[in-house]
Amino acid sequence: MREIVDDKNLDAAAFIRFVNQIWPGDYDLPLTQAALAKTMNITIYDGEQLVGCLRILTDGYFFGTITELLVLPAYQKKGIGSRLLQLAKGHTPTMLYFGAQPGIEPFYEKNGCLKSLQSYAIPKSIGDVPR
Repeated sequence: MREIVDDKNLDAAAFIRFVNQIWPGDYDLPLTQAALAKTMNITIYDGEQLVGCLRILTDGYFFGTITELLVLPAYQKKGIGSRLLQLAKGHTPTMLYFGAQPGIEPFYEKNGCLKSLQSYAIPKSIGDVPR
């Protein structure tokens, strides 16, 4: 497995192929590339295949948030998600906040994460539902 902290070469097309295996959707290539350019992307590859990715959005001083922690289903429960969290903790200057999908809380607690703020979402328009 190959780990890259702040993967500046993360290709939007490869990322979309990866994400579609976890969150199927119709993702826009240019908008995905623009989004990837605004985050610190910590990646894990098995050969050339992207198998895990953790994205961090931070101001570098006051605040940081994990936008996604994604691992391909075939690679889950093999320590990749835990390793991504370790790399995030070791390479960001701020405390990290994030929301967790229901049922995943034990994974985060096992990895030393502390339950913190309640999470809320502001949809873009009426009827929008965040993932």
